[in-house]
Amino acid sequence: MQDLTRRLLDPPPAPQGHMTNSKRLPHPSKEATAQMPVFDGLPLSQIHLIEAPAQIEFAMQSISEAEFIGFDTESKPTFTTDAVRDGPHVVQFATMEQAFIVQIGPATPIDFLKSVIESSRIVKVGFGLNSDRGPLKEKLGLRLGASVDLAQAVRKLGYRQAVGAKAAVAIVLGRRLQKSKKTSTSNWALPMLRPNQLLYAANDAYAALAVFEAMGRPYSAPQLLRPALI
Repeated sequence: MQDLTRRLLDPPPAPQGHMTNSKRLPHPSKEATAQMPVFDGLPLSQIHLIEAPAQIEFAMQSISEAEFIGFDTESKPTFTTDAVRDGPHVVQFATMEQAFIVQIGPATPIDFLKSVIESSRIVKVGFGLNSDRGPLKEKLGLRLGASVDLAQAVRKLGYRQAVGAKAAVAIVLGRRLQKSKKTSTSNWALPMLRPNQLLYAANDAYAALAVFEAMGRPYSAPQLLRPALI
């Protein structure tokens, strides 16, 4: 883990043919990405499913010690146009050492989620965070506090479109983020998540933080995206 952290904090080498100020670049091709080393995500031993009060206390202490955390949500997919979308069903946070998974249900630790998600001090780092704001507010009554959306941050390196986690890991870290479509479209509302779901959810959040750290934390406090005052 220390070797990974050092590697992430070192400035990444620019891929061949990287950006110029006058040219917008395409995302890395599938062929180029397939040749990259696999991104080293967190193992199951460092992923915590938050259920008991003691786990909530441990998670809150760990997250409170971090200035920035990776953040993402997962929802049960819908496959018809008239299906009701009622996510998120999973909320995940990650530090550089561990990840914390919260399932949304009858025993949701809402006070814990509120303390983290609405915090103006703990900065949530992720991709496409605007798509999380509505569901978080509608289902949980929570407003996303201090946050950094990396989709646009990585795009500013010279890419034509907003960049997702998989492309960002390839661009910034020179690594291949393994994202199984079977897992991403699995039932995230299951009473008990499977190991592959825990790994997927945790490392989505962890990958965002890893990219952010490797970019040298390219945002200072005044630049952080904060919710509008209503």
